[in-house]
Amino acid sequence: MRLTFYGAAETVTGSKFLIENKNNFLIDCGLFQGPKELRIKNWEDPPFNARAVKAVFLTHAHIDHSGYIPLLVKNGFTGKILSTEATAELCSILLPDSGHLHEEDARYANKHGFSKHSPALPLYTEAEARSSLRFFETYPLETTFSVNDEIDVTFHPAGHILGACLVELKFKVGKKKLLFTGDLGRPHSSFMIKPAKITETDYLVIESTYGNRQHSDEDARDRFEKIVNETAAKGGTILIPSFAVERAQEVIYLLRQLKEKKKIPDLPIYVNSPLTINATEIFRKHPEGHKINPRLLTDHATNPLECGNLHFVQDSEASKKLSGLKFPAIIISGSGMAEGGRILHHLKQKLPEARNAVVFVGFQAEGTRGRALTEGAESIKIHGEVIPVRARIEHIDSLSAHADYREILTWLSNFEKAPRMTYIVHGELKAAESLQDKIKSHLGWKTTIPKYGEGFDLA
Repeated sequence: MRLTFYGAAETVTGSKFLIENKNNFLIDCGLFQGPKELRIKNWEDPPFNARAVKAVFLTHAHIDHSGYIPLLVKNGFTGKILSTEATAELCSILLPDSGHLHEEDARYANKHGFSKHSPALPLYTEAEARSSLRFFETYPLETTFSVNDEIDVTFHPAGHILGACLVELKFKVGKKKLLFTGDLGRPHSSFMIKPAKITETDYLVIESTYGNRQHSDEDARDRFEKIVNETAAKGGTILIPSFAVERAQEVIYLLRQLKEKKKIPDLPIYVNSPLTINATEIFRKHPEGHKINPRLLTDHATNPLECGNLHFVQDSEASKKLSGLKFPAIIISGSGMAEGGRILHHLKQKLPEARNAVVFVGFQAEGTRGRALTEGAESIKIHGEVIPVRARIEHIDSLSAHADYREILTWLSNFEKAPRMTYIVHGELKAAESLQDKIKSHLGWKTTIPKYGEGFDLA
């Protein structure tokens, strides 16, 4: 058996792990995001035979874990994509939206002539993304199922986003057990369920996004209260680039609490993301994946995913009108790292004005606009235009859905014996190396940090 890392190796995004055995299997199938040298890989032919892959096991729906699926299908994949039901439902909106954004970016580049390619083409289309959905097959959490006569699979709760799972593979010949964490959630989230406790595996593939960091113990509500009040007093707008799944819902939940306690003024809140609106409906359908009382979700008065003066913006014309707001407001829009979507148009309008604020509420990968802004960039490029940064920039990482290194070590302490090898992925190199040092010093385990394309024979 051979395990090869074709993504999320010494970087956070592009998750693709190939298992070659009697049959070939893929764990995750994500797009690279961030630096150009990584994004270029999305356009290259896949580094493995897509036709030979019998199944894809999907840890969760985020695009850096699922967004390559339409390209895998274009390259000849005809197997099964196995996931939880919530993950499949989220992919049914996230993947077509991704295709739509690729088409919109290509159309905008052609219209304004800032692409190096003529004509600019989408990575894949909305129609191609929708076509790939026919390969999904779903299974509940904590239920073991067989794939052919070769492997038993169990999805355990990962606690990261709705539907996220740890993928446990038990190979019948040789009795090897492999565990992939995907993105590991936080044990004390007020919103999401806890990651499952696992006690043993032969080989472990673990994320390290926050492998060199501790989340702040500050209350995100206090930070939001201060930012909103100070920005509103200046007549400014608060922009919140947000991931559509889990993060946007948690931000709305938090703002509702602040409004109910009259800690912030009753500003209009515009959710300028059809994707977020659809994702919120999926949250209502899957109460098993979060901590919100399902009875509260059925009543507008008690629904924590809604709040007073909340407006959902569906069409592009209404989105454009938001740029001309003359009064204080809060705008929640994607993408969470400011790499695409409607948030870019708002940033072009609001970044040059000091009265406005931009609040990032999640991890910002290396090479993204969000990372540049949170690190103090004085200007950024959007749609080929250099935009000066005069607005207030804030980053609230205590809302992160990723476990930090303390939480990862606590989760690892549940193992009754060390895996034969622990592979550290989904982290920038410094974060992965830091987690490697901590695992060695606290647990004494054998670990390695795979490089892109590096393969390992599992004895």
